[in-house]
Amino acid sequence: MNRTRRLAALALILAPALAAAPAVAAAPAAAKCNVEVDSAGKYHVWGEGFPADTTVTYSGSTKGSVPIDTTGRFDLGGLSGGKYVVKTADGKTTVTCTAVHY
Repeated sequence: MNRTRRLAALALILAPALAAAPAVAAAPAAAKCNVEVDSAGKYHVWGEGFPADTTVTYSGSTKGSVPIDTTGRFDLGGLSGGKYVVKTADGKTTVTCTAVHY
C-alpha cells in the first residue's frame, strides 16, 4: 500500500474519534466585584465574570439579589456601607467585593 492510501485509511479510522471528542470551551473569566463611593456618599457595587443570565445574591449593609446580564455583569447603585459579598445562586462562586479608590 502506498503512502497516500495509508494516510487516507488512517484518516477514515481517526475521523469518527475526532468528531466524538468534546469541544473545548474558553475558560470563563474569574468572577470579581468592586465597590465605589459616589459623590453623594452612596456605594456603587458592580461585578463581572459571573454565569450569564443567572442571579447573584449580595450581602453587606444591605442585602438582596440582582440578575446577571448576558455578558456576565451586574450593577447596583445607591447602597449604604462599603463591604459586600456576592454569591451565585448555585453557591459555587462567592466573591468579596474590593473597594476601588480613585
